Amino acid sequence: MALFGFGKKDEDKVSEEAVRAALAQVKDPELGEAFEGKRVHAVEIRGGAVSVHLRLGYPAAGVREAIRQQAEAALRAVEGVQVAQVTLDWVIEPHAVQKTLKRMPQVRNIIAVASGKGGVGKSTTAVNLALALQAEGAKVGILDADIYGPSVPRMLGAEGGQPTSTDGRSLEPRMAHGLQSMSIGFLVGEDNPMIWRGPMVTSALQQLLNDTNWHDLDYLIIDMPPGTGDIQLTLAQKVPVAGAVIVTTPQDIALLDAKKGLKMFERVDVPVLGIIENMSLHVCSNCGHVEPIFGEGGGARMAEEYGVELLGQLPLTMTIREQADSGNPTVAADANSPTAMIYRDIARKLAAKLARRAKDYSTRFPTIVVKHD
Repeated sequence: MALFGFGKKDEDKVSEEAVRAALAQVKDPELGEAFEGKRVHAVEIRGGAVSVHLRLGYPAAGVREAIRQQAEAALRAVEGVQVAQVTLDWVIEPHAVQKTLKRMPQVRNIIAVASGKGGVGKSTTAVNLALALQAEGAKVGILDADIYGPSVPRMLGAEGGQPTSTDGRSLEPRMAHGLQSMSIGFLVGEDNPMIWRGPMVTSALQQLLNDTNWHDLDYLIIDMPPGTGDIQLTLAQKVPVAGAVIVTTPQDIALLDAKKGLKMFERVDVPVLGIIENMSLHVCSNCGHVEPIFGEGGGARMAEEYGVELLGQLPLTMTIREQADSGNPTVAADANSPTAMIYRDIARKLAAKLARRAKDYSTRFPTIVVKHD
């Protein structure tokens, strides 16, 4: 790329080729790819001073400083470089969705978080994953798609009070911990059961998705209802999803159902970005003893079997449950804890996997209207 508006000067002691060759030795920590091509957004050279702007396609606040330091060290090793300065940012592009659907205008990417069965901690994982993506530097929202058993309002501490509307047509998302959120639980009391048939549930979810005034989101996390029945399949066919994540425990029975969830997304042309193994190890709160209560290696075996990535393994600890129940999830309540760091590692891996997929360029092309005189 051209130098930040500065031409090559005779007194420059360092060539841009040498700078780019040095940067190519630095690897993207999530994708393992060299910083070259579009990842090197701009280079400025003035004598022995080199300034470089690197750019990623996914949020990476947790590793930005480490990348910056590695790149500056590589540049200082170039002959003639006296001063090296590196900045790093990211631009999150919209990615392709199912061929029969169009992307939502104010949501760049929808990611479905699903499981084949209930009881594996899917909703807790979805909420913390949304918070982790936000902590990494993205604009994030979460949609609670579980009409029968909405839990996101309680987990975000946002229960009580209905969403407002500024135009009489759309609902404003409820804000909690910086996240934009929407759930049927905001509209119906906690104690009121939703005794609806499948078509009504599907219609309600589509209204919650499309009639919410989402504000410029990089990612919208959809906490899917458990199971792989008609409702889940219909939702997967009608919601423009860029990718899906499967949450499971290592237990064999949970894995059987998780595999059905994965196959469901394959059937409707939604790429599965990876598997999250929840409750991998139990850590005793008294003595610290670690024990694999639900078995070992199940998520890894499933990932290998289906050719997807195991994004991470989360422990079974009392604090995760307590923090979610209190409306202050782990990533928000204890941002520097080891568990919060696991969620953030998973979020970066997930976002990086999506960044490698095909982009959606449909909005960049003008609409052609043919008029007949």
